[in-house]
Amino acid sequence: MSDGQDYFERLVDEDALRRFLAAELGEADAYEVRHHAEGHSNETLFVTWGDRELVVRRPPPGETADTAHDVLREYRVLEALQGTAVPIPKPVVGCADHAVLGSDFYVMEKVAGDVLRDAEPDRFATPSARQQVGEELVDTLAAIHTLDYEAVGLGEFGHPPGYTERQVDRWQQQIDWATERTAAERTVPELDDVGEWLAENCPEEHEHTLVHGDYKLDNVLFAPGTPPELAAVMDWEMATLGDPLADLGWMLSYWRDAGDPEPATPELTATFMEADGYPTRRELVERYEAATGIEYENDRFYRTLAVYKLAALGEMFYRRYLEGNSDDPMYPRMEQRVPALAERARRITDGDEPL
Repeated sequence: MSDGQDYFERLVDEDALRRFLAAELGEADAYEVRHHAEGHSNETLFVTWGDRELVVRRPPPGETADTAHDVLREYRVLEALQGTAVPIPKPVVGCADHAVLGSDFYVMEKVAGDVLRDAEPDRFATPSARQQVGEELVDTLAAIHTLDYEAVGLGEFGHPPGYTERQVDRWQQQIDWATERTAAERTVPELDDVGEWLAENCPEEHEHTLVHGDYKLDNVLFAPGTPPELAAVMDWEMATLGDPLADLGWMLSYWRDAGDPEPATPELTATFMEADGYPTRRELVERYEAATGIEYENDRFYRTLAVYKLAALGEMFYRRYLEGNSDDPMYPRMEQRVPALAERARRITDGDEPL
């Protein structure tokens, strides 16, 4: 049995899933399950059920349902956002019975379209379409941040006061955990400097909104056809109530302007939005401010925090590689990528990589 097949069988008991779907949705003549291997957090399965195309989301096998893998929390958000201005996949059913797949999971309708991960579709390769891609991306973020979260039943979904300070503390702790092992291979003292700068420059007050937690171009899906239409925001497992500018800073940290330095993490950074027609970061900010009425203050802090978080993730990847807990070919590259990210964070704090 191949490693891939073994992993697939750890993800899904096809007979158990079929019985579950039949009980919930009625019997179907056609049934097929495929593993969608993109992403680095929760697992995604594509399921054909009769004439319906469905998606199953579940944690990686062996993981407990902490914040990063709490798929039923994600399902709750999708249910709450039905009928709002935020485009999302339609949730079908959630399941907390581990007898089915060995974990919590939920089922949603599959949305047709494209994720702009490595390149733009040919149909978007015009200046006007590129402009609209950026506008759709930032307008949808504005819709998330201006949503009345109390009205849709998410008033107890998080604790917004102190969110930003907790983010700094949380990611410092993640770096500390990773460096318990990685420091024997090489150290990244610049990360300590960046962490201290963030703690000293953390805004004391911020707006309270629903936040996505991982909002960027490759976590949304564009409908088929033109002009570009953002059809669904995906991957809500990190959603909570908090500081909207943390979402905006994260999105901007992945967005490229023409003339930017080479990416610190080329494996995770698309560059096609440097082409003619895509809005600049500043243009995205101006459109966001106009749509939300929220002023994007403390840009250096929020973009530095975003890069710091990415560095923390990279260092955790590197520790897992060193301990033999992953065969992802990207993980060993973090030996060099994390120092490059730390250097990028320092450039932002020093004003050398402006908005």
